[in-house]
Amino acid sequence: MESYLGPTGIAYDVDLFHSDSTRIKINLKAKKQLEFSSGDYEFPEGIEIFFYNDNEELTTTIRADRGYYIRKDGVYRGEGDVQVENLEKQQKLASEELFWNPVTKKIYTEKFVTIQDPQRLIKGTGMEADESFSEYEIKKVIDSRTVIPGEEN
Repeated sequence: MESYLGPTGIAYDVDLFHSDSTRIKINLKAKKQLEFSSGDYEFPEGIEIFFYNDNEELTTTIRADRGYYIRKDGVYRGEGDVQVENLEKQQKLASEELFWNPVTKKIYTEKFVTIQDPQRLIKGTGMEADESFSEYEIKKVIDSRTVIPGEEN
């Protein structure tokens, strides 16, 4: 007999909140969530993660075409068109893959990234940042330039 490797549970319109001292810190949303016997999750129709400050104001968003939670590593992985935006600093990141570790509160990738803020556009490979995308480090900068006022993204 072959073992069943498919999902053991399916949830729709997932809307999870993580709070600290009754304050909302993180909100995870997905149209569809598949749960597996390993404890892994898959979000085949995309995933959105919203981060809030101590005043419960939205500060940062992460969106991906597909998402996964890998239980053994304790990390989330987004793939496809992955977008991160820090609303406070007006910084945007685009990549094809991104990891978020909720324990270390870091986001990272080894893939190509594009980061844009109001003053500059940076392209590179490999990146690590805090989960709010306030501070980041690009491992290998490929191109960096000043953004001209009025220039389209």
